[in-house]
Amino acid sequence: MASVNKSHKALVLALDWILYSVGATDICHVTVTQPRFQEAEHSAHTALLTCAFSAHGCSPANPQVLWFRFFTDRHEDLCTPECANQQKFQVRASSENNHSLQINNLTVNDNALYFCGIAFANSGSPYSKQTGDGTLLTKRERHDTEEFNSMIVVSTLLLLYSITIFTILIGHKLKPKLLNRSGNEGQRTENCKISSGRKIFRAIAQELQRQQHAEHCHQPDHLEDDTVYQNR
Repeated sequence: MASVNKSHKALVLALDWILYSVGATDICHVTVTQPRFQEAEHSAHTALLTCAFSAHGCSPANPQVLWFRFFTDRHEDLCTPECANQQKFQVRASSENNHSLQINNLTVNDNALYFCGIAFANSGSPYSKQTGDGTLLTKRERHDTEEFNSMIVVSTLLLLYSITIFTILIGHKLKPKLLNRSGNEGQRTENCKISSGRKIFRAIAQELQRQQHAEHCHQPDHLEDDTVYQNR
């Protein structure tokens, strides 16, 4: 009985090997992972999109790494596996199971959904060729930061300019009134000075008159007698 079981197992293994050799029982299974989102600063000139994969039951040969991108109304085959525009796109391998797509001369026109595909061309398994869920690349526009700050500066300058012009106009309108008020105050001051001078002059005249009257009233008696004697 034990020998029968061993013979059965050997036969099963032999059949599996034959079927695997002809591709009937290819069990190659690939899983691809990508970051869902990636954002680039407006000053960035390059972007590096990563792609990692794991393979089970596949041949030891290196797989093909494919890259595509989708816009709202169209798609592009970037690298399949050779890159159509090698100056713009380059595929790099950081390790055996980690690859990346480098995008040069990055602009906002490169905002799209990028898919990484891994394909074991020698395998007939439907799972030997898989893509990730895609990476949504977004590059910030310049006006998100610099133009916003510029708008704040321009608005502040316009506000200061408006305040200055308003102050000048108000001062120009109030200037005649201020001059009239200043002239009236000067005239009142001058009138007060004249009135004070008149009062002082009147007081001096009254004092002189009082002194003369006092002298006339207090003349000596002998002066009066001499005058009478001479008239006689």
